[in-house]
Amino acid sequence: MSRIIAIANQKGGVGKTTTAINLSACLAERDKRVLAIDIDPQGNTSSGLGINKYDLENTVYQLMIGACTFEECVIHDQFPNLDVLPSNVNLAGAEIELIGIESREYILKKHIDLVKEEYDYIIIDCPPSLNTLTVNAMTTADTVLVPIQCEFYALEGLTQLIHTINLVKQRLNPKLDIEGVVFTMFDARTNLSLQVVENVKENLRQNIYKTIIPRNVRLAEAPSHGLPINIYDSKSAGAEGYRQLAEEVIERDQNNLYEINDKKEKRFKRKKS
Repeated sequence: MSRIIAIANQKGGVGKTTTAINLSACLAERDKRVLAIDIDPQGNTSSGLGINKYDLENTVYQLMIGACTFEECVIHDQFPNLDVLPSNVNLAGAEIELIGIESREYILKKHIDLVKEEYDYIIIDCPPSLNTLTVNAMTTADTVLVPIQCEFYALEGLTQLIHTINLVKQRLNPKLDIEGVVFTMFDARTNLSLQVVENVKENLRQNIYKTIIPRNVRLAEAPSHGLPINIYDSKSAGAEGYRQLAEEVIERDQNNLYEINDKKEKRFKRKKS
C-alpha cells in the first residue's frame, strides 16, 4: 500500500527540499520503493539528486500540461530503489497554462493514481508558496510533512499553512492529514534552538516527530555534488538524522496499519456475534 507525503512550508530556507531529498533516499536505503516528485519550479530536488535539470526534454511540467506520459518523464533508479519525477524552471509557466482547465487542482493526482501502487512511498517537494502547484501536491498526498527551522520566526506563516491544509481537506481532499512537524537546522550549542523546540511543542497542536535534524556542514555540501547525504557522507550527523526520520515514518505506518487491522478485526467479530 503506497503512502504519499507532501513536504510543504511556504516559508523558504527551512530545509524543505533537503528533507524531500534525504527522506526519499533514506527510505530507499531501507529497501522501500520510492518516487520523489519535484513540483518546485526551482528544481532543487532534481539537481540535489544528481539530475541536470537544464538538459531535460520532459519534466513534471510536460506531464501536467498533457505533453507527455509519466513513463516519458520519470527517471528510473536514479539511485537504488529511487525514481525521480523532475522539474525545472519551465514549471513556473504551469500556473498560467492551467488557468481555465477543468479540475486543475487534480491534474497531478490523476497521473500519480495510475502508478502509485508501484511504490511504497511517494515524496513530493512543494514550492515555497501556496499556489496551484502546492494545491495539486496536497490533493495528491495522503499527508503533509512540515519542516520547521529552529530559529526565531519558526512559527511565522505556519498558522496560514495549517489553515490551507485544512481548507484543502474540507473542499478537495477529505483524506488529507498533517503528517507532522520535523525540526531542522538544530544547533545544540545555542539556547535559541532549544527555546524554539520548546515553544513550538507548547503552542502547536500537531504531531511532532521525535527526530530533530541537526545543522550540519556535510548536509549543506551534499546537493552541490548531486548526492543525498546518506551517500555523500554516510557517517555524518545529517545522514544519521534523516535515517532516524525515515525509521520514524516507517514505524508510524506500521502502527497505523496495526490500528486499521485491529479495527477491521473488531468489526468482523461484532458482525459474527
